[in-house]
Amino acid sequence: MSSERNKHGVTFADRALLVSLVLLTAYCFVFTKKAMPQGSEVKIEVSGTLLYTLPLSHDRTVTVQGPMGATIVEIHAGKVRVKASPCHNRICVHQGWIDSGAVVCLPNRVLVTITTPGRQGEFDGITG
Repeated sequence: MSSERNKHGVTFADRALLVSLVLLTAYCFVFTKKAMPQGSEVKIEVSGTLLYTLPLSHDRTVTVQGPMGATIVEIHAGKVRVKASPCHNRICVHQGWIDSGAVVCLPNRVLVTITTPGRQGEFDGITG
């Protein structure tokens, strides 16, 4: 057995690799956030049908009806969230406030997306 290993079998190289991966992950989170374009409007779709296109700069609460019932979407201070949903596990509600990207409620078929007008069809921060 090598003298470099401690009682748990972890070497210096193992620790260096772990630290490197943690730093790389943190850098990727920061880079992805900067690469995503800052949107200025919110699009709300239900079952693939666009119901609302609203400015992100105006505070507002909107209720949309999905197959399971009412989903409440709130826009406030340049961010958006799903405030309430009839779905079972409420992952969309737990996602919280976003200022880019999307919130999806699959069971109720509601999609809330932050977009930039005139950028449809272009690459986004992930695929570009």
